[in-house]
Amino acid sequence: MNYNLKYYKFGLAIMAVILTFLSCKDKVKNKVSNEEAAISTFTNPLKVEFGDPFVLDNGDGTFYMYGTGQVENGFATYSSNDLVNWKFEGRIYEGNIEASWTQKNFWAPEVYKFGAKYFLFFSADDKDNPNDELENFKIGVAVSDSPKGPFKDLTDQPLFDPGYPIIDANVFKDDDGKFYLYYSRVCYKHPVESEISQWAKEEGLYDEIEESWVYGVELAADFKSVIGEPQLLLRPPLEMNDRNAEWESRSVTSGEVNRRWTEGSFTFKHNGTYYMMYSANHYAGPNYAVGYATSNSPLGKYQKADNNPVLQKNIDKGGDVTGTGHNMVLSLNGGKKMYTMYHGRTKAMGENRVVFIDKMNIEEDGTLIVDGPTTESIPKPLEN
Repeated sequence: MNYNLKYYKFGLAIMAVILTFLSCKDKVKNKVSNEEAAISTFTNPLKVEFGDPFVLDNGDGTFYMYGTGQVENGFATYSSNDLVNWKFEGRIYEGNIEASWTQKNFWAPEVYKFGAKYFLFFSADDKDNPNDELENFKIGVAVSDSPKGPFKDLTDQPLFDPGYPIIDANVFKDDDGKFYLYYSRVCYKHPVESEISQWAKEEGLYDEIEESWVYGVELAADFKSVIGEPQLLLRPPLEMNDRNAEWESRSVTSGEVNRRWTEGSFTFKHNGTYYMMYSANHYAGPNYAVGYATSNSPLGKYQKADNNPVLQKNIDKGGDVTGTGHNMVLSLNGGKKMYTMYHGRTKAMGENRVVFIDKMNIEEDGTLIVDGPTTESIPKPLEN
C-alpha cells in the first residue's frame, strides 16, 4: 500500500511540473503576441508638436516632416522610417537675416524633391512694408541639396505679389509636367458681403465678416515666377442654405471671431480627377475642420463635396480631439494606400498643436473618406 502511494505522489509531482511548464509557455506566447501587437500598432497623436505638417517621401525609405514651429525665425524637420517614430533633425532654414526678404511669422513649409534638388515653399512677413500693414505675408522659395538643409532663398524677394497678403503655398506637378501653385489669400482687410455676414450683423455679433480664399496659378518651371493670372478656386459659401455653409461658418456663428477661412489647401490627382482638400474656421479654435472639392482641371472649376467635413473635432462624440486641420495626403505602396497628416489639439496637450496621421480612402464613386481623428490603437501605416 505504501509502495502505490509513493508512485501516486510521484505522478502528481510530474503532472504539476507539466502543468507549470504549459502555463509558463502560454504566458511567454501571450507576451510575445502582445509585444508583436505593440510593434505593429500605434496611437495618435504623434510625439511631434508641429502645426501645418507636411511629409516628404524621400524615396529611400526615409520620410521627412516639416511644419510650423519648433524654431524661431525659420523651419525645422524630423525624420522617420515608419511614419510613427520621428527624430528631430534641427533647423533647415533661417529667415530674418540680412540677405533675406523675410521678417517674421514663418508658416506652413512644404518641401518637394525635383531632380537632385529640394525646394522649400513657405510663407512669411515681407520686410518691404511701406504701409506698415499688420499682415504682410508673401510666399517664398528656398533650395537645398539635402532634405535636412540648409535651405537658401532662391531669390532675394518673394515669389510674386498678387496685391494682397498670401500664405499656405502648395505645389502640384501635373502629368504633362506643368507646375501649379495654390495659396490662400488671408482674411486681413477682406470683408465680404454674404447671407452669413448679414445674419451676423442682424444678430449684433459683427459689423463685417472677413474671408480667406484659395487661389491657383501656373508656376514657372524654375520656381522664380508665376505664369498668367491667379484664379479664384474656393471661397466660403455665400448663401446660408448651401450644404457647406453650416460647418464652414462655425467660427462666426459660435461668436468666436468675425472671420471665415478657406485655407491650407492640398491638391492631388486620383483617377483623372483633381482633389483639393482645404481647411475652414479659425486655425486656433476647436472648429477647425477639413473638407474637399473636385475638378476636371487643375485650375477649376472646383465643386465642394456633399460629405464635408471629412475631418473634424470628435469632442462632441466623447473624444478629446479638436482643431483638426491643415492636412496633406501621403500615397504609399504605389498609391494603394493613402494617409492624411494634419494637426489637432487634445485635452492633454492644451493649446499645443500636435500631429496626427490617419488612413483615408477614395471610394469607387469618387467619395473621399478620412478614418479620423483617431486616438485608439491602429495599425502602423507601413505594416498593414
